[in-house]
Amino acid sequence: MHSYLRAIGFFDMDKRQVDELVDDAVEHPDRMEITTDSQNRDFVVFTKSFGESIGIHVCGEYHENEIFHAEYYVPYFIGKGITTRENVDIEKHIEKESYAGICDEVKLGVTLIFYLQNIAEFLSERKLRSRIYGLSTTLSGLSLGGKVLLPISKNEKQLKDIRENNQNRSHLIAAAREGDEDAIENLTLEDIDTYSMISKRIEREDILSIVDSYFMPYGVESDRYSILGEILDCNTVVNQLTGEKIYILTVDCNDLIYDICINVKDLLGEPAPGRRFKGNIWMQGHINFQE
Repeated sequence: MHSYLRAIGFFDMDKRQVDELVDDAVEHPDRMEITTDSQNRDFVVFTKSFGESIGIHVCGEYHENEIFHAEYYVPYFIGKGITTRENVDIEKHIEKESYAGICDEVKLGVTLIFYLQNIAEFLSERKLRSRIYGLSTTLSGLSLGGKVLLPISKNEKQLKDIRENNQNRSHLIAAAREGDEDAIENLTLEDIDTYSMISKRIEREDILSIVDSYFMPYGVESDRYSILGEILDCNTVVNQLTGEKIYILTVDCNDLIYDICINVKDLLGEPAPGRRFKGNIWMQGHINFQE
């Protein structure tokens, strides 16, 4: 049973209920896609929506006598807008016909890995071209738990300085990628200065009043992250089957803007623009092939 079902409004379901949910998605899908997988077998994706931008994908293949065998199912949440235009490499997971997107996002300074949502579309596009570059990606996160924090008070000058520092750091990271030794040295010195500053302030201040935003890997799975970011927008959607309410939060985390889906029962605090979201997410992504 997929633990992230509760993020899209299935908070408390037993195995029998989940099996019925999957069967209903196969028998009454909102969309059905058929393509060829990495082994040249027919690969089928049934999509069932349960509200605005939320639902499940059921993936598998048809066996003899036209009997569908579900290999796996996965909950999804589709964000809005464009998160990044960096090139994305796609790698297949070992255990099943699912894929991960790998992106060197300059704004983060780390390799970003996400679960690819539009698998059938990717498999179809891969037949037409060997390299899928030059496209935008829309990222989104599913969360099983988070907190709302108050913002850090900043004046206009401080905000301007932060924007300039972020731009300069992005330029340095881009240059360091190309092997610029001066950029690598400057980044190293900057990290040392940051560590020294935090070490001094942490003695008398709370860490969350010093660190405004962060994005870092969480746990052993490569597409899970622990984040802290500013809430830019907040909306509520309802799971049409269960009636459970879900928060859709647009978050600015390290200058990367994307949407997060979390069950109202799993969020501590009242979200509002200007406040901050702190929690762990499962990162998903949709490559925009039809630009």
